[in-house]
Order: sequence, then C-alpha cells, then structure tokens
Amino acid sequence: MSNTTFSYDTIIIGGGQAGLSTGYYLQQQGRDFVILDASERIGDAWRKRWDSLRLFTPARYSGLPGMPFPAPAYVYPAKDEMADYLEAYAACFKLPVQRGIRVDRLSRQGDRFVVTAGDRRFESENVVVATGGYYCPRIPAFATKLNPDIMPLHSSEYQRPSQLQEGGVLVVGAGNSGAEIALELSRSHPVWLSGRHPGSEPTRAGSLVDRLVAPLIWFVFSKVMTVNTPIGRKAAAQLRGHGLPLARVKLADLQAAGVERIHARTVGVRDGLPLLEDGRILDVTNVIWCTGFRPDYGWIALPIFEDDGEPIHERGVVVTEPGLYFVGLFFQSAATSSLVGGVGRDQRTLPIRSLLARLL
Repeated sequence: MSNTTFSYDTIIIGGGQAGLSTGYYLQQQGRDFVILDASERIGDAWRKRWDSLRLFTPARYSGLPGMPFPAPAYVYPAKDEMADYLEAYAACFKLPVQRGIRVDRLSRQGDRFVVTAGDRRFESENVVVATGGYYCPRIPAFATKLNPDIMPLHSSEYQRPSQLQEGGVLVVGAGNSGAEIALELSRSHPVWLSGRHPGSEPTRAGSLVDRLVAPLIWFVFSKVMTVNTPIGRKAAAQLRGHGLPLARVKLADLQAAGVERIHARTVGVRDGLPLLEDGRILDVTNVIWCTGFRPDYGWIALPIFEDDGEPIHERGVVVTEPGLYFVGLFFQSAATSSLVGGVGRDQRTLPIRSLLARLL
C-alpha cells in the first residue's frame, strides 16, 4: 500500500463528457482539481460501442461547453468521432485527467472525502461523481437458462453482425439501441425484436422538417421538461419506465427490412429457448439483450441512496453530504441531462454554482 496521499480541492470521478465539462468550469475558475478515469484513453467508453453507432442528437447539440462539435450542425456524429472529440476537448483545455485509475471506494473521514483506487489514495473537500452510474448491463436472471448453443450478447458487447452465429436473432428491448441493432442485423440474419414500443420522434432524422423543428424540441426537452415543472416530472416517470422515443428508426423501417416486431415481452426460458409473454417460443441461435444498464454505486461507502440504488440528490447536489455532487444522471434536472449536449447546462446551473461557492 502506497503511503502517499494526493490532496485536491475537488476530485472528479469519471472522464467522460460529464466529467470533462465539469472540469472545464473548474478550470475557468483556476481551481485545484483532478479527473480520475478508469479508461486508458479518453473517449474509450464510446470507442467500445458497436461499430455503426451514431449519436442520437446532431452535432449542433452534441458539443461540450467552450468547444462546439467540429461537424456540420445537423450531421449525426459517429461514435469514434465523439470519442476523438472528447480526447481533443481534454487536450484543448489542458484538463488534468489521470487515466487508468479505477476508483474502488469513496468514503468520508472527518470533513474530507477519501477516494481510493488500488494502492492510491486521494483526499478532497469536494467530490463530483461523473460516472453516470448506468454502466452495469441489466440482464434478466432467466438468461442463464438459455440453451448453451445460443449465443447471448448484451448491447454493450455487440459490435458487428459477424460476431453472431448463423440463424435467427432475438433482440430483447425495443428502444433506440434495440431498434438500430435489429435493423443492422436484418441484412444478414432473420431478426425478431421484442418489447414495448417507446414511441418515435415525429420527424425523420436529418430531414428538412427535422432541422426546422429540432431547436423547438431541444428547447422543450431542456427548458420545459424539467424537474421544476409538472409536465417535466410526469415525463421523467414515463421515460424511466419506457425509454426515450426512437430517434432514427421508424416502425416502417423495421417492417421494410423484414424484422418481425413482437410487442410481447420476453419473460423467460422454456426448453432452453426464449419464451414470450404471449406463450410463443422462439427457436433462435442468438439473443441480444438491449435491456439497458443498472446503477452500480457499491463503491460509494456513504448513506446517500434510495432503496433502488439511486442517489438521493437535488439536481445533483447531495444535501446530506456537503461537498458531494453527481452529474450526468438521467433527468438530473431536465430531459437532456444525460445527453452530451445537456450535461454542460446542468453544471452551469445549480451543482457547479454550489460547488464554486464552497471553493470561493
């Protein structure tokens, strides 16, 4: 165990878009801080996603504070372009990112927070948790009962169609990830897409109409659908249960590609094969779980969580633990809070103002 303790005013845990934009604001104030990131390279969380992934928001709404995304306003950036942008962003503002440091514990000793990562120890008066929380794949327990001849993948493991075996594919979860992966796989495999339809955005992505209404939609999502408005609180509850509307793929696209759209959920396994809630059994050779991610804050040794594992906070500020903040959470303050173009707005408001007030 190292005897060296590194001390800062503020420690940011997580070097993705939420952590980097937080660092930008602290850098502008000349504050003493460090960003700890588990990846070996900035942007790796994006690089590891499936090959054809593009952002669900155009470049105009995909930039961080102080540096617009370097692409035409209504182009949808590829995932590697976003990864490279984050790396360039950190370099442009000389943000103090320490890479390859996976935090394994956050606790408090007296009036200071203690962060440990292996044999390294860090202390600070303030900690910003910018990991997003939702990085542990959510896979139903019955998945372990699938026939061992069936190839299972979570969406976080899927990269390209060549990974899969020949034969049919069941994609479980009909949100944006599920719909896009199903459409891609339909070119080489028979595909079934199972799950509740989350709705679709009203326009075709990239169309002239889409470009005209995009500013209005972004305004509504960022300024109207907030935790401060009745419509925002209602939307938050609905989106947590159903997911965001499909951004690019329409039901007509799936139908034209030959994807069999099953609105019944996948609820279990029978004779080693996936079982639908309507009683049907699908004889497939691959299953892709597009069932999202769950929070995993087991490394935070502080009494700040709801029974479901979500942190108790007010727009990112943990009132019961002065100096502790979260950024990049789903619907932290608005529907755009967890989107690339929305994290900066959150930090520009209450959480970072509160943090800066403590540092001044």
